[in-house]
Amino acid sequence: MTPPENLQAESHHAVRVEGARFGFEGALLFDGLELALERGRWTCLLGPSGVGKSSLLRVIAGLERLESGNLSVLGGASVAYMAQQDLLMPWLSALGNVCLGARLRGEKPDHERALALLERVGLGAEADALPHILSGGMRQRVALARTLMEDRPIVLMDEPFSALDAITRMRLQELASGLLAGRTVLLVTHDPLEALRLGERIYVMAGRPASLQLAAAPDGPPPRKPGDRSLQALHAELLEQLTAADDAGARLRPH
Repeated sequence: MTPPENLQAESHHAVRVEGARFGFEGALLFDGLELALERGRWTCLLGPSGVGKSSLLRVIAGLERLESGNLSVLGGASVAYMAQQDLLMPWLSALGNVCLGARLRGEKPDHERALALLERVGLGAEADALPHILSGGMRQRVALARTLMEDRPIVLMDEPFSALDAITRMRLQELASGLLAGRTVLLVTHDPLEALRLGERIYVMAGRPASLQLAAAPDGPPPRKPGDRSLQALHAELLEQLTAADDAGARLRPH
């Protein structure tokens, strides 16, 4: 899907959001919000529940429209979207789910490519399996393969690993980082360590209406080792920033 405000972003930015105003169910979530996503890099977005992270993601995906402001995308590029739930169709096999986008567009699915992607996520032997017999981690790997099948230069991810156990989550973080290398990725997450492992730029969304605060990101390419000492120091700093954002939000929420 292509965002409705099909403007040209600057060449070093894949996406720019400028002066964005958006409300939901009578609440103004953000007003005058600014965000730029650098081409080919991972940007992570954290913040309290209900602050507007998912709404911002949906605006960039073209699923919601701004009340005012501009959304510009380099070359009018379309995006791929991966949600927290795997959203697999229960009556389709793993292979059928990976090919779902093509079927919905009335295109002939490229089964060979879909099978190759399932192999890349370690599920080549499960191509004919229905979702109900797959584990949660396996289902998310199918969803990741489906996202890759769309072959979009911009990938939006809304807490895709949050429901998984710690080890599966860590492995899928590493897998996604490798498979999405070179693409522009915006990842919404509640996990500071996940942001520090994957993010090349990290923002905290806070306030009502919300604004974005830049947080420190570690040096070196992702995925970074969880035990890296630099991550541990930044983890404490990021937790403090998130706690302050949540406290500020609590004061603004109606009681």
